[in-house]
Amino acid sequence: MPSEQKHIIKIQNMEFYAFHGCMTEEGKIGGKYRVNVEIEARVPEALKSDELTDTVDYVKIYEAVNEEMGKRSRLIEHVASRIMSKLKKISNKIRHIKVEITKVKPPIEGNVSCVSFVLEEDIN
Repeated sequence: MPSEQKHIIKIQNMEFYAFHGCMTEEGKIGGKYRVNVEIEARVPEALKSDELTDTVDYVKIYEAVNEEMGKRSRLIEHVASRIMSKLKKISNKIRHIKVEITKVKPPIEGNVSCVSFVLEEDIN
């Protein structure tokens, strides 16, 4: 019996300037963020059809992330949860979602280049 294929869509290093953080200054001056999204979807038809309707549209993924990154939150965990909720609604082909948000140069005393939060969930 042949093994089952996995269909994975990744959008990596989406860059945003956003105003997330617990400190008042972060809400005023903002900072750089990177977001990675990995989606496992069942899209075997797309392998043959070459039709956008048979896969998960990358543009819709980006639009969902962009919209949620534009809403201020104190915690990147909260932003990741909102992104996850929005991505789940994009397509019934989606089986697993992984969202990673990285805050570049966080306001931490010491030499820290970034902090990240990863949220992962099986769908259906």
